[in-house]
Amino acid sequence: MNDGDRGPVLSPSEQETMRELLRADHQMTTARVAILGRDRDAIVESSALTAPDDEHDPEGTSTAFERAHVQTLLDQARTHLADLDLAFERLRHGTYGICAKCGQPIAVERLMILPATRTCVVCAASRRR
Repeated sequence: MNDGDRGPVLSPSEQETMRELLRADHQMTTARVAILGRDRDAIVESSALTAPDDEHDPEGTSTAFERAHVQTLLDQARTHLADLDLAFERLRHGTYGICAKCGQPIAVERLMILPATRTCVVCAASRRR
């Protein structure tokens, strides 16, 4: 059976619920990106005011770690925003809720927990093995 033979994966009310979840997640993640960006900028600014000698500075190593940690969190949040944008695209094109690997429907319960997910539970579990 191809995608043309299949009816919509989600009902109109489920689609609206997912649209709202995606919007809320997008807003929260956008706010998180802004906060993390300010945190990273503050760390960089404060480290610019101190001596660059991390080897002899007892706070140097922790500052470098903190900056790297915040940058990693910021990168993850930006990736999540991109995933949410792709989920909105799939919703617009009628492919939202269809597993990108096997083409089967993704359980609504999974979508409610991970609205940007592209895979069903079976395919996601097989990737971890």
